[in-house]
Amino acid sequence: MAEVPDEAACSVAAFAYEMGVLKRVRRSGWWHVGVRDPESVAEHSFRVAQLAALIAAEEGADPQRAAYLGLWHDSQETRITDLPHSARPYVEAAANEKITADQVAALPLASATTITDAVAEYEGQATAEARCARDADRIECLIQAVEYRDAGYQRVQGWIDSSLAKVQTPFGKRLAQAALTTSPLAWRNR
Repeated sequence: MAEVPDEAACSVAAFAYEMGVLKRVRRSGWWHVGVRDPESVAEHSFRVAQLAALIAAEEGADPQRAAYLGLWHDSQETRITDLPHSARPYVEAAANEKITADQVAALPLASATTITDAVAEYEGQATAEARCARDADRIECLIQAVEYRDAGYQRVQGWIDSSLAKVQTPFGKRLAQAALTTSPLAWRNR
C-alpha cells in the first residue's frame, strides 16, 4: 500500500496544480488584434524571468532575485485570468498581494513566505531587482508584439508604444530600443 503523503507535501502539490493553470491561461489582450492562440501566461512569465536576470546583471543588481520576482509576477492570474487593459476600468480586481495570500494560505510557512515576499517586493518596486523584473515584463510584451507584427498581425503598435514608454532602467531602455531594430531571427546568425 502506498504511503500517505503528509499535509505539507499535499499542499505544495495542490499549489503546483494551480500554477499549472498558467500554462492554459492565454494573454488575452492579443485577441483584440486577431491572434487566435496567443502565448500563455506561463510562456510570458518564463521569458520575463529570463529577461529580468539579464537586465539585473547589466544593472548591477542580483540576477537570481530579479528572475525569481519575474517568475511570480503574474501568478495571481490563476484566479483572475489575464485581464486586458481595456477591461480594467470595468473590473475591480483584488490587489496581487491579497490574491497571493489566498493562494498560499494552505502552504507550509517557508513556502508561503518565499512567494508572498517575492510578490510584495515586485509590487512595491523598492528594489533594483523589482524594477528590473517590471522592466522585463514590459520588454517581454514589446518583444512579443514585434514577433506578432513580423508574423503578419496588424495594429500591435499600441503595445509597443505603451511598453516602451514605461521602461525605467538604463539597460532596459537600451534593450527595448534594440528589440525594435533587431530581427526576431537575428539569433540564427550569431
